[in-house]
Amino acid sequence: MFSQPDSTESTPLPPPESAETDVSAGEPPSSTSSSLASAASPSLSDGTKTPSPNLSPNRPQIPITWPDGGILTLDWVTNLMSTFDWSSRNLRPAEFPTVLPVEVFDAIVLTASKILHKEPNCVSIEPEKEGGVGSSVVVVGDVHGQLHDVLFLLNETGLPSENRFFVFNGDYVDRGAWGLETFLLLLAWKVLLPERVFLLRGNHESKYCTSVYGFEREVLAKYGDNSKGKHVYRKCLGCFEGLPLASIIAGCVYTAHGGVFRNIPATPSKRAKGKKNRKVIVSAESVPLSLGSLEELSKARRTVLNPPWEGPNLIPGDVLWSDPSMKPGLSPNKERGIGLLWGPDCTEDFLKKFSLKLIIRSHEGPDAREKRPGLGGMDEGYTIDHVVPSGKLITVFSAPDYPQFQATEDRYKNKGAYIVLKSPNFDTPIFRSFEATIPRPKVNPYYNFEEVIDSDEELDLTLMVQSS
Repeated sequence: MFSQPDSTESTPLPPPESAETDVSAGEPPSSTSSSLASAASPSLSDGTKTPSPNLSPNRPQIPITWPDGGILTLDWVTNLMSTFDWSSRNLRPAEFPTVLPVEVFDAIVLTASKILHKEPNCVSIEPEKEGGVGSSVVVVGDVHGQLHDVLFLLNETGLPSENRFFVFNGDYVDRGAWGLETFLLLLAWKVLLPERVFLLRGNHESKYCTSVYGFEREVLAKYGDNSKGKHVYRKCLGCFEGLPLASIIAGCVYTAHGGVFRNIPATPSKRAKGKKNRKVIVSAESVPLSLGSLEELSKARRTVLNPPWEGPNLIPGDVLWSDPSMKPGLSPNKERGIGLLWGPDCTEDFLKKFSLKLIIRSHEGPDAREKRPGLGGMDEGYTIDHVVPSGKLITVFSAPDYPQFQATEDRYKNKGAYIVLKSPNFDTPIFRSFEATIPRPKVNPYYNFEEVIDSDEELDLTLMVQSS
């Protein structure tokens, strides 16, 4: 196991705001919460203060309107950033349609969905070819509806541009209170710069997770528990289905939310009368596990509300739910009930087989990592989990002070992180850790966080069947 480099301790920040408890009350954010422009500045891991995003504390022009001709501009998207920040601090959730009418929501989601559904399961990103010499790629992990930390991250890294690419590794929603704003903002960036911003699917972009961990209730709280709110939620689910599963950056870096995936063997069946031999997918339980190929990944069916945990279409579930282990080999991920556990030997085999240098995945926050023997904690927002002859396996988690609502008295107080890959050495990651933007606006949770302590542990397969 690779040991993380020591970093200078950041300046201590005040404790995070405590959460209120009853989402049905529809309480507005605390009037004492200042705008992001005047909030305490987060710190990078070297202890230096960084400026908060330059977002106006003044009331923006609302409602937001869709531009004539449907062509987004940089000004439109940056205005969306500042408007979402302002509304999160000054309006009740039920007032959100006064900021973003359903018609504008529809336009963003429809336009983005058309782009996403046309992308392959594994998108190929060639920064130097498309962005020129000096290009960089920012890889972002889970953000879980923590809008203000996403706004900080975008401004800290520099906004997406012709030579600055972004790959988001999924889990935009659930647990945090602003999953809808976060997802819509990233969709807007995708529409503006479809060849520079890449949004991958996380395990929380599913009907099952969003029905348990808050996103469904968040949408209904903001657009109404009626036909309008259900329409918005349904359109989000449809957009989730279009999100690609993985990316390969500069031919040497594989990114996905969970990680690697299995081979799905196919064998010919007995010859049926009057018919040609057919291929029958063998049950995954009946054959030894082995790593799958990129060709198999490209053919997997990703347009599912919930990635299956059984049957022939197991690759999406593997890519979104799997976890690394220090134990050699490939085995079922029994703790989660879906996906795989894979050891350093499998990381080496995967990298070598596809001529890669890095695997960058996400999926595990501080709550998950405290139960993983042999693997590093998520205090700095990233860990280097496997170091093998062909390269490294890295986990990056971009939601600091996670989760937003926590049942235990002691918070994890983890930093978030993102990874910068720069030309010409895209296989040499640069890690940037940052602390949470505070104070967060006070807002009620959208799920029973006191009962749901561990985000993705022990998948409720019965509930997943019901939600499919």
